[in-house]
Amino acid sequence: MVFTFTDLNEKNVDMYFQNGKYEIEPKHVLVLVKNGDQFLCSVHRERGIEFPGGKVEEAETLQAAAVREVLEETNVKIKNVRELCHYIVRDEQPFCKVVFVAELKQQLDENFAYETKGRLWLTEEELTQQENLSFYMKDAGMKRILQEVRQL
Repeated sequence: MVFTFTDLNEKNVDMYFQNGKYEIEPKHVLVLVKNGDQFLCSVHRERGIEFPGGKVEEAETLQAAAVREVLEETNVKIKNVRELCHYIVRDEQPFCKVVFVAELKQQLDENFAYETKGRLWLTEEELTQQENLSFYMKDAGMKRILQEVRQL
């Protein structure tokens, strides 16, 4: 199943809800960590509130990158990391990002040298009311991702 939309940067995006069949090798991950009715967010210094994620390092698996990025950005350990979907941004240099869902394993000390400005736990309703959301948190793709997570 493919969901196609135009993001807020005017780029065409194809989102695939089938695991492991990548047209382009994924180099980025995004992780939705849910604990009860709340989602883990990081506060990026420039983009604002968003789900944790980032680039896959050389010789690192996608799942390992997801675990590492969540820890680096929020100081939270996760478990039960599962692929939800992946999407391709059709830019001059197209790129692929894999979206994972995970559960909270352990929340570590908040007095931590975050890569970001820290972590927030927000319900979906609280998330939609934030003024300082990262651009990708506002597009049709994120709405579709949240819809899929609700059905899990």
